[in-house]
Amino acid sequence: MEEILPNQGAIKVKVLFFGPLAEMIGHKVIELSLLSGTTVSQLAERFDLTQMLSKGLLIAINGEIGADLETILEDSSEIAFLPPVSGG
Repeated sequence: MEEILPNQGAIKVKVLFFGPLAEMIGHKVIELSLLSGTTVSQLAERFDLTQMLSKGLLIAINGEIGADLETILEDSSEIAFLPPVSGG
């Protein structure tokens, strides 16, 4: 785990996992402290979700679906990982 140095700053975010992701992670909601400057991509890596991105995993920030992977997360953001919907 990265050490937060006094001049780096930290943010707090809420991460939501839906469907089979919640089962895989073991939680539906997690609150995290992250370093300022953390990107959506880095958060996906933290939960080992990067391979799922090419399979249709969607990411929403504060209710807006389709977040860019290089978006820098802001304090109090809510990030949702939405698995691809299958059906017939």
